[in-house]
This record gives sequence, structure tokens and C-alpha cells, in this order.
Amino acid sequence: MRPQVSAKDEVLLRSLTPSVLTVLVRRGADFAAAEDAVQDALVEALRVWPADPPRDAKGWLVTVAWRKFLDATRSDLARRRREDRVEEEPAPGPAPALDDTLQLYFLCAHPSLTPASAVALTLRAVGGLTTRQIAEAYLVPEATMAQRISRAKRTVSGVRFDQPGDVATVLRVLYLVFNEGYSGDVDLASEAIRLTRQLAAAIDHPEVAGLLALMLLHHARRAARTASDGSLVPLAEQDRGRWDTASIAEGVGILQGALARDRLGEFQAQAAVAALHADAPTAEETDWVQIVEWYDELARLTDSPVVRLNRAVAVGEADGPRAGLAALAAVDDSVPRHAAVAAYLHESDGDLVTAARLYAEAARLAPNLAERDHLTRQAARLNAGRGR
Repeated sequence: MRPQVSAKDEVLLRSLTPSVLTVLVRRGADFAAAEDAVQDALVEALRVWPADPPRDAKGWLVTVAWRKFLDATRSDLARRRREDRVEEEPAPGPAPALDDTLQLYFLCAHPSLTPASAVALTLRAVGGLTTRQIAEAYLVPEATMAQRISRAKRTVSGVRFDQPGDVATVLRVLYLVFNEGYSGDVDLASEAIRLTRQLAAAIDHPEVAGLLALMLLHHARRAARTASDGSLVPLAEQDRGRWDTASIAEGVGILQGALARDRLGEFQAQAAVAALHADAPTAEETDWVQIVEWYDELARLTDSPVVRLNRAVAVGEADGPRAGLAALAAVDDSVPRHAAVAAYLHESDGDLVTAARLYAEAARLAPNLAERDHLTRQAARLNAGRGR
């Protein structure tokens, strides 16, 4: 039986992927061809390393990936136009220390890509995941994901590698990855945290820190979000003893450092809300007044209807359900989860008939099975109570 690569080596391979890819691009390889070559090198590493681990992992990957690129290039119909460049293979030795990972993030989050394509390309080129792993995580056929990644690579192949990128776009792509959570054998929330840590090490930016803090604070509550039967557990009912206090402490520390720079952004503000929830020993002790203030900041920064929806919940907790309903009246009822928020506020105000009807409506509109089941149970609970 062939020896298996260790979990430690798998993590190392994925962490080295972006820097190896950028070395090839710096040497003149086209991005799409370079990315294919790096993937081939990763497969080779999985085959070879268990029996013959290299002393210089990055140097080994660069050497093998470059040779894979040369082999593919020489077989191309345009070989003669590229021959002078590809024949000049650099001498063996340590891989250069230059790390263009930041530019790679920008390239994979290029504005010409759709969000879905940007996420897939980031997970493959920066995250080092295979096409199969990404497909399983997003519950689509591998062939579909392969086509998506191929189209994305073609789209960015003509983009100059040294063009300045948009940090905000990169952060939104990472946030999309984080919100996918867990599926298949890839924990996308953990992967998003790893990639955001990597980005934070490459760029000194308060919003990068804010996003990392937000991810850590949300991820800290993960174990308490579902019951043993898989049903959702609302924040107010979660066992706070199951929250990851180390992640909370790290997230709060990162957030405090970012806020001290006085360059507030939406991810920092969202993280501040999450930190206030994490800081409350019980749901009843949550500082809802401060949370409303942070939602006011978020509304100023983003003018997002989702932010205004969440603010209505916070106002309902801080100033009473009727104040929350008044705030909700200013939010378009087409906004996702509007009916669920309305149901909660009406129940808090004692209008159980309206609340039950709205919970049932919210269940029909729920974006996933777990949320639908939770809302259906809420409607059934109120209806059963009225029948007694």
C-alpha cells in the first residue's frame, strides 16, 4: 500500500501554493498555464513526499512546477514563439524569498470575474484546494467546477500581474468563502480564516484585520449553533460554555488593534457587534444599546437593507418590540428574512396570531432546510399554544 502524505504536509502544500504560483508567473509563465503546472506539482508531491520528503519544500515545488510548465509549453503549437524563453531554465537552488501572494489575491478577485468564479479561483490558486474538493464543498459536479475555474483563468490571463488591486473586492470574496461554512471534506469557514490570516500577514490594513476578527468571533460560536439532532439553536438559547474562548479573545484583540487606527470600515463595525455578543455572559446581559449604535455606523458606511433589518432587531431588544417594528417598517419587505424578523418582533409584542402567520411565511422563503425547519417549529409552537 502506498504511504499517505501526512496532514502536516497537506497543510504545508496548501500554504506554499500561492508563493509557488507567483514565482512561476514572475518567471514569465502565463497565469493559467502556471496554475495548471502548480496543480500538477502538488499531485506529484502527494505521490513522492511520503517516501522521499524534500529538505526545501518550496524549492522542490518550484522546480517541479516549472518543469511541468516547460513540458506543457514545449508541446504547444506556439512553441517556436516561446522557445527562447522556456529553454532558459533557472539553475537549481533555494526558491527566491519574494512573495507576490498579495497580487495573487487581487488577481483572483479581479472585478471582471463573477463572485462565484472569483471564489473558486481563489480557493484553487491561493488556497491550494483541488477542483474535486472545491466542487464537493459547493455541491456541484466536478466537471462544472472545472469549467468555472477554466473560464476564470482565461479571463484573468491577460491581466498584468503588477496592477494594483482592490482590497475591498478581495475581502468580499473571502467573506463569501467564510459564509459557505462546512461541506464535504473541506471546512470552508476554517479555510477562509486561514487565507485571511495569510492576507493579514501580507498587508497592513485595518479592514483586513476587521474581517479576520469578524470571522474568528463568528466561528467561535460554531459548536453551539446546532443541537445534537442538527436543528438550529438561536443565539439567545446557545450554551455559551461551548463557545471557543480562545478564538473570542484573539478576535477581540485583533479588533481593538484595528479600531485604534481610527479608519473604521464595515467589517470592523460588524466585528464590533459580534464582540458585544461574545462579551455578554448571558443573552439578557447583551449591551443592545451599543449594538444599535454600531448598526447606525454600519448603515452610514454601507446603506445596506440587510444592515437596517438587523438594526430593527437590535432596536427591538434595546427599546422594545414596538420600536423595533417601527424601525422594520422602513425596510423593504422583499429583503431576505424580513418575515422572520417581523415574526420575532410581533411575538415579543404579544401578537401571537400575526407572529405565527409570519413564521410560516418565513419558513416558505427560507434559504436552507435547517432554517426552514426552525421557522416551521416556531410557527407550530405558537399555533399549539393558542389551541390549548
